[in-house]
Amino acid sequence: MFRHARSNRVFEDVVDQIQEAILEGKLQVGEKLPAERELQAMFHTSRGTLREALRVLEQRGLIEIKRGVSGGAIVKKISSDEMSESLALLIRSQKVSIAHLVEFRKDLEGMVAALAAQRATDQDIKTLNALLHEASTHLSAEEPDWEAFIQIDRQVHLELARITGNPLYRLILHTIHTNIHRYYDLFLPKSAANRQEEYHNLCEIVQAIADHNAERASELARAHIFRFANYTNQVDFH
Repeated sequence: MFRHARSNRVFEDVVDQIQEAILEGKLQVGEKLPAERELQAMFHTSRGTLREALRVLEQRGLIEIKRGVSGGAIVKKISSDEMSESLALLIRSQKVSIAHLVEFRKDLEGMVAALAAQRATDQDIKTLNALLHEASTHLSAEEPDWEAFIQIDRQVHLELARITGNPLYRLILHTIHTNIHRYYDLFLPKSAANRQEEYHNLCEIVQAIADHNAERASELARAHIFRFANYTNQVDFH
């Protein structure tokens, strides 16, 4: 299955070969890799280099290294958890600037809204309108619930991603909207006027989707993101 690693890039070659074997299905989920001594002989490499390569593969979520007599490197089911967690940490630690976050979101969520307008079913529209109705109850309450309203806003965005049918949009937007609250707390004014404007934006987006007007839905979604950027004074809209 494996050949001697190239002498000028031993470490990278070991990682690449094992990774490709997993991605191509030559190594199946739950299957144990050969013992360290066998792998050293196959790759013609040192124990230290091999172990470092296995640690990288473990960090990528491709294998799990179990200790003990019956342990070893076992192929894991590939998931999006590692990528999602890395993005979440960047957002929560505010290592991503507001300007970069807005720039990324306006393009991504503009595309998502356009696709949702093209692909939404009658049931999808009912679901979106039900969320808007729930949002309105929070706004009209004697003591409006800001946090509950923000959660509805989040659900609308995630629902649009679901409607696209594209799992990549769902994964990325779920990670962003699950971890973006720290920015909301820092920048968004918690006023009745702000909540009403936010609600009006959501209603317009949903109406454009109900009308299957992709261009309008994209335009409104981008404007929705720009509103957030406006409060930070960090994005040039021109």
